[in-house]
Amino acid sequence: MKKLTIGISALILAFGMIACEKPATETETPETVTTEETTPNETVGNPADVKTDAGPFQLEALKYGYSDLSKSIDSKTMEVHYSKHYLGYANKLNEAIKGTPNEGKSIEEIMKSLDLKNAALRNNGGGFYNHRLYFASMSPNGGGEPTGALAEAIKKDIGSFDELKKQLSEAGAKRFGSGWAWLVVKDGKLAVGSTANQDNPLMPGQEISGTPILGIDVWEHAYYLKYQNKRPEYIDAFFNVIDWNFIGQNYDAAVAAK
Repeated sequence: MKKLTIGISALILAFGMIACEKPATETETPETVTTEETTPNETVGNPADVKTDAGPFQLEALKYGYSDLSKSIDSKTMEVHYSKHYLGYANKLNEAIKGTPNEGKSIEEIMKSLDLKNAALRNNGGGFYNHRLYFASMSPNGGGEPTGALAEAIKKDIGSFDELKKQLSEAGAKRFGSGWAWLVVKDGKLAVGSTANQDNPLMPGQEISGTPILGIDVWEHAYYLKYQNKRPEYIDAFFNVIDWNFIGQNYDAAVAAK
């Protein structure tokens, strides 16, 4: 019996040594990968091919391709966002104003005089205005910090650029459900806030009012393919593509129109 026990023990020890030398099998747990690595590389179209139906409100041409902002926003999200969501708002806005007094007004005039009970105009007019500003506010060469008059105003009205980034990030991250974070000019001063759904600060009765100079879309369609439920990460990455030269021009125009 003693010899049998020793023999079995020797076999177990030998098997263990062989197993330790054996290469890892495919059944081992793979290394954790980042969200960006798991995002499929898909072929996307050309934004120049996207056309609005007949009507006074047309899509504003992008200054970049769908993949040019991939350091922050993946190309498929950009394509769907621009060619489906933004386009849809434009087409439905044109339908909503057809044959009405709003047909001859600017989008800003429509927003300021909006009847909030008019759901079609509120949702699609807001969606068109908001997305027009959103896409124009980004650039492959964006990021960094603003300069000139806008930089001075941020220091005076907000405290610092870091404080502005903190306030905008919190406004977007804490917005329950879908909505937007905004940097606006009101009475010549900068202010930060957020609105729900496709509402914006030009509309009556909002939590924040003023002339928007920057809007951050925090609807899930703006980030979910790459960031899933990590909205704060998307907002942080968005700062890397903000065209502060464009935002500065918006600021100058808003102050001049006060």
